Amino acid sequence: MRKYLLFATTFFAAFLLLVGCSQKKEQSTSSTKLLTTAQIKKNVGSKLVTTRQDDQRKTTEKYQEIVEEGDYSLDDPYIKVDPYGVTPLSALVIFTTDKQAKVSYTVKGKSDGTSITNQVNGDYSMTHQVPVVGLYANYNNEVTINVSYQDGTTASSTIHIKTGSLPKYIKNAKITISKKDKSKMNLGDNQLTLLDRTTKEPFAVDADGEVRWYITDYSQHTFEELSNGHVLILTKKNVNDPVYNDLVETDYLGRVYKEYNFSNKTKSSDSANSAKATETTLIHHDIVELPNHDLLATVSDGSEYKEDVMVTISHKTGKIVKVIDLKKLLPNSLYKNFKKGSDGKNDWFHQNSVEYDKNDNSILISGRDQDMIMKIDYKTNEIKWIYSGKPKSSWPKKYRSKILTPTKGTSITGGQHALTLLNDENGNPDSEDVLLYDNNVNVTNGDKKTSGKYSQAVQYHIDAKKMTIDQTWAYGKKLGKSNFTYIIGNAQRLANGNTLIDFGYKNDGKESNVIEVTPEGKQVFNLTVANSASKAYAYRAYRMNFYSDKYEFNVIDDNE
Repeated sequence: MRKYLLFATTFFAAFLLLVGCSQKKEQSTSSTKLLTTAQIKKNVGSKLVTTRQDDQRKTTEKYQEIVEEGDYSLDDPYIKVDPYGVTPLSALVIFTTDKQAKVSYTVKGKSDGTSITNQVNGDYSMTHQVPVVGLYANYNNEVTINVSYQDGTTASSTIHIKTGSLPKYIKNAKITISKKDKSKMNLGDNQLTLLDRTTKEPFAVDADGEVRWYITDYSQHTFEELSNGHVLILTKKNVNDPVYNDLVETDYLGRVYKEYNFSNKTKSSDSANSAKATETTLIHHDIVELPNHDLLATVSDGSEYKEDVMVTISHKTGKIVKVIDLKKLLPNSLYKNFKKGSDGKNDWFHQNSVEYDKNDNSILISGRDQDMIMKIDYKTNEIKWIYSGKPKSSWPKKYRSKILTPTKGTSITGGQHALTLLNDENGNPDSEDVLLYDNNVNVTNGDKKTSGKYSQAVQYHIDAKKMTIDQTWAYGKKLGKSNFTYIIGNAQRLANGNTLIDFGYKNDGKESNVIEVTPEGKQVFNLTVANSASKAYAYRAYRMNFYSDKYEFNVIDDNE
């Protein structure tokens, strides 16, 4: 009994102090007065700006001149490390050839399975701009440039690129690898494991745990790859600014292509101890690119409620073109009776992920503070299904037909993160498979019996015709309390069928543990980062291509 009380007391105390997950509420409840769509648009204040692009313009013009002058050859190329001043483990290599050619390169790894090879995308050309990524820090990197001429002949040249030391928040993070079976890991020619930290610099490591890429801009949760191979990062003007309100479309060299800015007046802290929080944000957890390239983001609307609204942002104008207020979709009892936090805000839903389903133009979302996942028709906002531990009989009648019934042995999610849609393998429009990271915390409707005992990645099969949900795969339960994380986490299904799992807040946030497992549950990669600073834990971990085959770097096209 004493052990139980000690665990419960420690668990509850930590719960009060950390990110967006406090169970401590003031005694006053919220009103039911909701903002209009027009007011939410005004409060968010989304717009396009060119601040960073303007700052980079002279740098880009310099590279344009070098390309146009054509004074560098394959044997003696122009090399610029960290070409835009924010990605020190990248380089821009420029040269010309006397015949039409395409180019690829390889950064030589220190061990087997750690070399990075990329094809430089674009048409055959005699001028070549090579965006090199995957360099080691504080190292004289060996890079081989391979040229394939249109006439079938080839040539190559080996260059050396010297880099500097890592910044303190990365250098001081202790990285250890306890398992690495490279033959069974999903690595490909250019894949690294990106650690997207809650704040501080995102960085990526290879199978040996060596840092091979980072950006000096601090990020706040959001690191999203776009269809053109660029990435979206939610950042701020400088590291000392208190507000993360700049959404930047950039690439792995640090070149900025687009920048969205949001109102500083509409913000909230993602810390449970919000009254003392120094950092705030408007886009708080996730963002997704829609098929038309507009962006769907999770935001706070500027009212007494937070983290329960989504907005679609036009990629052409930066303006909001659609608002989805979850308070208008779900029973008002869920938020009306939910008590406010110490910051005076009502965090009744705490949406921490959004995923678009192109198969039926719908979105899947996760609400941590309701222990709920759900699917919504994007066009009509109609709820398609809901899964939570809240009994069907306790829902208002009009919602009961939307509630999924779990099969025997199917776990109830608790405080879950990172709901993603898996590939459709059976072609049945009435069924789908999803993957999520189940923190297994009973916030409001979780499983009280298992809460706090383990966290896990879980795969579910949903039959929308029968309205059932069936657990088909899981990993993490056998790891027990040692890998229990009551906040933070991610699960990613990899191309070879393995799953990458981020136990991001292990040991009360003192470390992040990233594990890659096979479908049979065998570990093939196990990385631990002992965090060196406050909020430096891995919010999510992704296995990513550095870079994708959709990415093309071209300084001549300055409006790219």
